[in-house]
Amino acid sequence: MKLSLDTNAYSTFKNGNIELKQILENAEELLVPATVLGELYSGFQIGSLTEKNLTELNTFLSKPGVSIIAVTNEIAFRYGYLIKILRTQGTPIPTNDIWIAASTMETGSILLSSDKHFNDVPGLMVLDY
Repeated sequence: MKLSLDTNAYSTFKNGNIELKQILENAEELLVPATVLGELYSGFQIGSLTEKNLTELNTFLSKPGVSIIAVTNEIAFRYGYLIKILRTQGTPIPTNDIWIAASTMETGSILLSSDKHFNDVPGLMVLDY
């Protein structure tokens, strides 16, 4: 199974959640959208454990099977389309989460997240933990 991680999934994993750790260990591939990295980096900068958190994230990102999803033209196009769809449905979600959804969909992966509003994104496969 190819999984994309939402910010809350990474944070929950780092907090020692056993169920989430097992899900990640069983994944064939782990993808981290660039938007998730931005959210993590901003949290690290605001917090008091910046260097520790950066080191742990870099260690995680360097593991085999883990890669970053860069924003491409195709992802940007899908982002714009999702904004239209969500607005039409009357179910807007946070902007960063639309980027995360677009990245996940473009890679054909499953989003690992505890955010329920991702269920409003048509065609997005979500694994809630």
